[in-house]
Amino acid sequence: MKALVALILLVQLPIHKAAPAAPPAPLGCDDPESEAAAEVAVSYINDNIHHGYYFALNRIENIRVLPQGLNNDIIFLELELLETTCHILNPTPLENCTVRSFMDHAVEGDCDIKMQRLDGKLSVLASKCHSHADSSKDLIKVCPDCPLLTNLSNTEVLTTVTAALNHYNSKTADAYLKLIEIGRAKIQYHPAHVVFSEFAVAATNCSAAEAKVNVENCQLLPDDQSNFGFCTATMVTRPSQDLTVDCKLYGHQVSTPDPGVFYCPPGQDTAAVLAPSVVQGLRNHNLGFSHNNPVASESSSSEFPSSILSAKSVANRAVAEVAQHDKVPHPVGFVPPPPPCPGRIRHFKI
Repeated sequence: MKALVALILLVQLPIHKAAPAAPPAPLGCDDPESEAAAEVAVSYINDNIHHGYYFALNRIENIRVLPQGLNNDIIFLELELLETTCHILNPTPLENCTVRSFMDHAVEGDCDIKMQRLDGKLSVLASKCHSHADSSKDLIKVCPDCPLLTNLSNTEVLTTVTAALNHYNSKTADAYLKLIEIGRAKIQYHPAHVVFSEFAVAATNCSAAEAKVNVENCQLLPDDQSNFGFCTATMVTRPSQDLTVDCKLYGHQVSTPDPGVFYCPPGQDTAAVLAPSVVQGLRNHNLGFSHNNPVASESSSSEFPSSILSAKSVANRAVAEVAQHDKVPHPVGFVPPPPPCPGRIRHFKI
């Protein structure tokens, strides 16, 4: 009898050992691991922006982890970003950059990111991003007289930037500045007609006085001496006329911007490059780019799976799950857990 019992136990033992381990619980969008991945992704996105402003994380909308083997995972992220006030030439660390307020006509970015976590190290394999300004109607509902974003190639904007830069160069005893790009422009119609503009500049090898003699000889400084800056200008045209301009130079930076940032060919005058064709009809510099990391392995495809859930479908599923929970009797005081995704909003929702 004892031998029979021992035989039965021996037969059952391999079965218990062979039982598959339970799959790990899915990551929530606000889990520390998710936020660590998002931080790496946002840094990568900002490193690959060549125009406009840096973006900050507003919300993790979805995360999906696909195990590939021992200590090797592929991670898919959906991120919602918000534009900051730091132009990409600004050396200020991202964590110190202010997110542009809702009243300042905010710009939202949406990104799909594919990452690899290998032996605990995160790297970006591919990214797809685009951005858009908040609806003018939404802003007007809250603030009827707030200035609204306008096309970067708007005639009033070009006039304001031209006048502002000429005014600054006529007053300074320092280097003559040339336009790099127009970053943002807004127009307020009531109670006064006001044009607000922001634009990036760079110092040349001429003083402002030398530029008055022959501006064609003024060239942007070489990389080892480059000095970039940023200007804001306000032009009031009604009821009275007034122009104010403020420029700040950042000084030479050891790490220079990607050459692709420049709109202004060396040697050209400011007025000749105020309306580059790349910004025609745009109210904001589009974050839109699709980027594959050249060091990604061939085995890690850069394509995004069609099965990855959108933030909207995740939200719908969460609502359905909450509704299903409501049908099941729970103890008094029971609070259902929040859905794992989308995550918390860090700033505001557009």
